[in-house]
Amino acid sequence: MTPQIQYVSDEEGQTVGVIVPIDVWREIESELETAYLLKSPVMKKRLLAAKERTGGTTLEEARARLGI
Repeated sequence: MTPQIQYVSDEEGQTVGVIVPIDVWREIESELETAYLLKSPVMKKRLLAAKERTGGTTLEEARARLGI
């Protein structure tokens, strides 16, 4: 299914805006944030290290440890 993208035009018929579904917008925001973080060599190293990381703690384990 193709997202329903709507274009907004002014009185002269020039496209001046766009309306996108919220899920598409959130994906765009996420990609922009990732691109911004990857500009920093330090953050790029941290993000790539986190991507390689395995294991971790489940939400249930974290809640039990915190007593919540």
